[in-house]
Amino acid sequence: MKYFYVVDHFVPFPQSEYGGVWNVIAEHDEECFDIITEADEDEYVNFYGNLRENIKKSTIIPVDPQFQVESGIIESFLT
Repeated sequence: MKYFYVVDHFVPFPQSEYGGVWNVIAEHDEECFDIITEADEDEYVNFYGNLRENIKKSTIIPVDPQFQVESGIIESFLT
């Protein structure tokens, strides 16, 4: 089963003036974390603890199994 995650951006001011959102398809929280951190390329390692908490608090919507979607980032808005 895959899920659509809407995760608050995890880098606080002043590194990110306004923050942002990650929209991710993943099978579970750990895969969502791995997908985001891979895209981040370790730029904000200091905030990965916050990212785990934000993933747990995120909006999570089940994806209908008839849609065969790949895990990955759908869209991100980061400032």
